[in-house]
Amino acid sequence: MGKVKWLGKGAVILFILSLALLTTAMFTAVAQEKPKAAPPKIEAAKPEQAKPVGDRLGLSGKLGDAVTKTPAGKGKGQIDVTAPKGAFGIPGAPDINYLLAIIWAVWVGWIFSTVGAFGGIMAGVGHMTVYGLGDYAKSFRTTSPALNKTLTDSIRTSNQFLVGLSALISMINFLKAKRLAWPLGIALALGSVAGAVFIPMLTGGKISLRAYQGWFGLFVFLVGAFMVYELTPKGQAKKKSSKAAAQAFEKSVKEKKDLATQGITLKKFTLTKSTFTFFGADFDFSPIWAFVGGLVIAAISSFLGVGGGFLYVPYLTSLVGAPMYVVAGTSAMAVFISMLTSITGYITVAKAGMDWGLIGIELVGIFIGSMIGPRTQKYIPDKWLKIIFIILAAYVGLRYFSAGFFGQSWVP
Repeated sequence: MGKVKWLGKGAVILFILSLALLTTAMFTAVAQEKPKAAPPKIEAAKPEQAKPVGDRLGLSGKLGDAVTKTPAGKGKGQIDVTAPKGAFGIPGAPDINYLLAIIWAVWVGWIFSTVGAFGGIMAGVGHMTVYGLGDYAKSFRTTSPALNKTLTDSIRTSNQFLVGLSALISMINFLKAKRLAWPLGIALALGSVAGAVFIPMLTGGKISLRAYQGWFGLFVFLVGAFMVYELTPKGQAKKKSSKAAAQAFEKSVKEKKDLATQGITLKKFTLTKSTFTFFGADFDFSPIWAFVGGLVIAAISSFLGVGGGFLYVPYLTSLVGAPMYVVAGTSAMAVFISMLTSITGYITVAKAGMDWGLIGIELVGIFIGSMIGPRTQKYIPDKWLKIIFIILAAYVGLRYFSAGFFGQSWVP
């Protein structure tokens, strides 16, 4: 009977994931099939002969500078100054459907607050693929490299706004439920500040969209592969405490007990070794190594323009051996602090241009999804939370790795 229930839960979760992936493809198709203002049949324009826009078009910062120098015209890689304004206020840029944006943002908020990861990655999928901003930015690769790289910074920063709010809401919800290892989260967060400060300074305005997509996909794919290892007998052998705590938590959920009374409690804290308990199991970690881990992860995630949860999750499950019920909230704390630092850097140092109207609409969806996630997470078994993570990592990683480094996606 137990196996039947497990199979039933597995089937439901796999169905949800399949639906999510199909929805991604469907939304992408809808976005790409929107009327494209019937581009005139003209011969391929020669960018070097086209006159530059010569005007900022009301846009500030590096975005306005890049637009000024971009060729004017109706061809690929040019700006049609007579076209209606689209994303980021650029004439002829993709006109994003706000209803689509809010629905996708709900999904982003839910997946991050449930797994503790993939919020920034799913935000990136939305901005680059579903909304069509990736292809638009790539069209300026040769005609206006500065605009190509500036739009890449704008996409990276937009991703981080979404995951930043989701992380804040998730952090508060998990803290109230005593499922956030706050001493560990603080150590990671302090390290993340250092890592997130330097990347906008070093890479702002220097990374092309294609290179960004390739590295984005590679990191996601590698982390998914590591999580597969963690589900093997060898990987599970090191996590007896995690398994015991997860089983105790799941049992309490079924019996409808007060979960907070058995939540996280700090037993010991020193710079070299600290201990907290969760549902009768002890978990040890080194605050110093957590700080170093936060620094490295924040540097990578800031470069990729994501929250870093997809790196914090395997780091926490390996370093501490904690169950996913604890990892999600702890990851959210580190991600939130990292996002505040990274966003500030991209806007003040890299001068990334923002579409504030789009960001505002998306944050509404993020709020809704992030309030739902912590309330539904407790009903999904720990093992299946990891499987959700792996499936998403394989799909997203392969898609962007192939598109970035080989010029064509190998999956829909």
